[in-house]
Order: sequence, then C-alpha cells, then structure tokens
Amino acid sequence: MKIATLSENLVYQRKLKGYTQEDLSEKTTVGVRTIQRIEKGETQPHLQTVKLLAVGLEVEVNDLLPMEDPNEENIERKWMLLLHSISFLGFIIPFGNILFPLFLWIHKADDNSIYDEHGRAIVNFHISMTLYFILSLISFFILPGFNFFLTGAIILFTIIMMLRNISTALNRGRCHYPLAIQFLKSK
Repeated sequence: MKIATLSENLVYQRKLKGYTQEDLSEKTTVGVRTIQRIEKGETQPHLQTVKLLAVGLEVEVNDLLPMEDPNEENIERKWMLLLHSISFLGFIIPFGNILFPLFLWIHKADDNSIYDEHGRAIVNFHISMTLYFILSLISFFILPGFNFFLTGAIILFTIIMMLRNISTALNRGRCHYPLAIQFLKSK
C-alpha cells in the first residue's frame, strides 16, 4: 500500500473543501506560491506551516502529514540488523564476513536505497579488514613480535566497529566504517 505524500494529502483536503489555492492562502496566511510549491512537492514545509494549513482546512495535522507504516519500519530495522550483524559469521566460516553481507546486499540493494548504502559500506569495510588481516599475517616474516599486536588490533577494531555500527544503524539509521577502502563505489 502506497503512503500518500504531504502534497497529495494537501491537494486532496483542499479540493474536498472546495477551496482554490487562493482561498486557502487567505484562510491561512500562507502564500499562494508556497501552497503551489508544497502541492507540487517542490518543498517540505515547516511544521508550523503544516499546522496553519490544517487549521485553514479544518482538519487534523495528521490528515496532512504522511504517516509511516510501523510494520514497514520494523521490517527495515530487522533487515538492517541482519545486514550489519551477519558479518560475525566470518569468525566461524572463512570469508563469511565478506560473502554473507555481499549476498544479502545483492539481494536487497534494489529494495531500498538504505540497504544499498549500508550494504556497500559493510562489504567495503570487511574486504578492507580482511586485506589488512592478511597483510598483518604476512608481516610475521618481517616483524615477528609485532605481528601479534597488529593482528589482535585489527580483530579488536573490526569487532568494535561492527558492534558500534549495529547500534547506530538501528538507532539513527546511519553507519560509518573507518579505514574502509571504497571497492564498491556508490551509484
């Protein structure tokens, strides 16, 4: 089910009342040009403007504002949790930290731009960390004692970044994986 936008709701409510844009402007002190831009979807008005429009149309603010589907948001959170946490399988299955998020990203990237953005970041990060890990193991022949600390630091850093990004992805919808080489570029 498609959720109506603010512009669609405004046009619907205005026409339902039989108002022209000029009539609504006079009732609300919101300029005609502003109403036109909102109805065309060219601008996102301030909440105060939406309140004025709602009062002028004698409707509730919720009748104008698009309400997100809570079920859709819940599904999105579950996919984000899976996308960010599936990399932990890399500690059990070799290269699982890259392959599982890669397959999941390929499967979900077209469904939502958020999945695409986060999936790219996750895959880039784990390819980079795997590369750094392999280089730290190779450095054993160059710096035998130093290798242990470098390899441990890479593993610890990877775990901390994975946990931090699970939390920020679920709470704020963002992720940041430092030290990641951009193998998969954004569209």
